[in-house]
Amino acid sequence: MYELGKEIKWEEIGISNDFLFGRVMQNPKLCKKLLETILEIEIERIEYPEGQKVINLEKDAKSVRLDIFVRDEKQSVYDIEMQACSSTELPKRSRYYTAMLDLDMLDKGVSYKELKHSFVIFICTFDAFDKERYCYTFENMCHEEKGMRLDDGTTKIFLNALGTKGDVSPELKAFLGYVAGNKSDDVFVKELDAEVAKVRVSKEWRREYMTLLMRDRENVEKGEKLLAKLMEYLLSDGRINDAKLAAIDENVRNQLYEEYGLKE
Repeated sequence: MYELGKEIKWEEIGISNDFLFGRVMQNPKLCKKLLETILEIEIERIEYPEGQKVINLEKDAKSVRLDIFVRDEKQSVYDIEMQACSSTELPKRSRYYTAMLDLDMLDKGVSYKELKHSFVIFICTFDAFDKERYCYTFENMCHEEKGMRLDDGTTKIFLNALGTKGDVSPELKAFLGYVAGNKSDDVFVKELDAEVAKVRVSKEWRREYMTLLMRDRENVEKGEKLLAKLMEYLLSDGRINDAKLAAIDENVRNQLYEEYGLKE
């Protein structure tokens, strides 16, 4: 919502904003339809959609905050993430999220033999793999035996709102176009757009958004101060030669943020 001094006003946010996306997906009908559109399957029902579910198994472990976490009638679990900021860490994040979903189930007393299928889905406003595909689906396969699946019950999907290649349904293309900011006559897109309009007029959710925006602004300001100290240290230590360039160049600054854990 707030990044390096740039904030997005409540009136301007769309479905690609993770806060608004989370609120829209609290509508079980729309959440179920989205999963059916992405996976091209029929789901009888979804249970207890949770916005921003937090999995924190150990005191010292890194917690995971999920945008949308639901189960279907077969107890398969789905984590849906709206991703508007490009990051090279997405593959590793998908691995970590999958592991946390498994541990969350095991923590509730489920035997590993009874682990249900898990889906980690990133809806990206950018092309995470630069192949221009609408959809990238990953499952564990055997290198030696072509077509042989491990069948470990894990699937990772990365959607690309800017995609142009791949055999996907018109409905999924329309949805990805909507994520990219384009409306259409698609029925599902119209339903989503109507729900977005409902969320925007909610004073409660606007207040919550503004509260989170203020928190993010404060965190970024703290990060800028930490970054200034970090660059001062790196300069004195001889690791960089031009602190002024690092402070001005946004790419360098983002790299330092990511490398030293000052930005998600």
